Amino acid sequence: MRAPYAANPEKSKGRKFPEASPTYRSEFQRDRDRIIHSTGFRRLEYKTQVFVNHEGDLYRTRLTHSLEVAQIARSIARTLNLDEDLTEAISLAHDIGHTPFGHAGQDALNACMKDYGGFEHNIQSLRIIDVLEKNYADFNGLNLCFETREGVLKHCSLKNAANLGDVGERFINKKQSSLEAQLTNIADQIAYNNHDIDDGLRSGLLNIEQMREVQLFSTQYDKVMWKHPDLKGNRRIHETIRRMIGEQVVDLVETSRENIAKVNPQSIEDVRNHSEQLISFSDEMRTHNQELKKFLRENLYFHHKVYRMTRKAHQVIESLFEVFMNDLRLLPPGHLKIAREALLAEGMAGQARVIADYVAGMTDRYATREYSRLFGIEGNVF
Repeated sequence: MRAPYAANPEKSKGRKFPEASPTYRSEFQRDRDRIIHSTGFRRLEYKTQVFVNHEGDLYRTRLTHSLEVAQIARSIARTLNLDEDLTEAISLAHDIGHTPFGHAGQDALNACMKDYGGFEHNIQSLRIIDVLEKNYADFNGLNLCFETREGVLKHCSLKNAANLGDVGERFINKKQSSLEAQLTNIADQIAYNNHDIDDGLRSGLLNIEQMREVQLFSTQYDKVMWKHPDLKGNRRIHETIRRMIGEQVVDLVETSRENIAKVNPQSIEDVRNHSEQLISFSDEMRTHNQELKKFLRENLYFHHKVYRMTRKAHQVIESLFEVFMNDLRLLPPGHLKIAREALLAEGMAGQARVIADYVAGMTDRYATREYSRLFGIEGNVF
């Protein structure tokens, strides 16, 4: 049974373009289904999480990460009597604006766009679902409900918020998002922290002895070894990470229940108007997560092998952006037409945004192929 403070599809703030209500589906179910059928969502299969897509078949991609976030978030939503469909829709769309090569690609494209408004994948996700998808007869974008769009826009600067209309207002007015959006944001953190451990260990860039320096890992690893002393290899790692995720989810649910009980919101507007987020970890679990994040940053994300890939990603993204800016005729015909129109209407900033859209939409494989074709590089760039 949905709680009174949960998002309610029958009381949605609506869509930019009015549509008849769906048959046999809620409004939030329709949003989820549109996201799954979108071009941007399919491209996530070939976009980097930590490791470049072709480095191994079993490493996470943006697509598998998004599915894992949806699984964790939906389980939490069910336990807290929130709207599961909205939670799943936000989870599946939250990374849809990511560039090729993960955060390295975003940082590179942001540097390229510094004189033209910058680039941030969170805002790009909103741009894709609002404008860039071109599948429907009556509108551009996916025409999603306000509540889904609000959840996708997890954060943005006040300057950007002023240009984003209805979904930017909460940042200006210092209001909170729905509980479904709040929990999806934390489910995202749970998913990538714990699954990056799995990929790091699988790749050999991390080892068990290193990981035992992290209390959240060490506690669960010792429990696994005590209960299953003969467990080996990937099963031992998977069992440890499974328990880590479970411990964090339980802490999040119990702490959030306490927060909700104290505030006693009677509607989603009570949630929005509260001074703080109600979905949160306990102080102790927050400390453990900060320790884990710091460890991964120092030992995995800045590992010299990952860092070398990061530098190459910067080179590919920066080179593609520069060559297209200098000669629009190198763009495919469809993008060339849009870029010329944007140049006439908005000047160089408009042209740059179209090129950023094109580069950001590339998969890892497509970006490396474009780089090879344009610069005559033989073989695999990476």
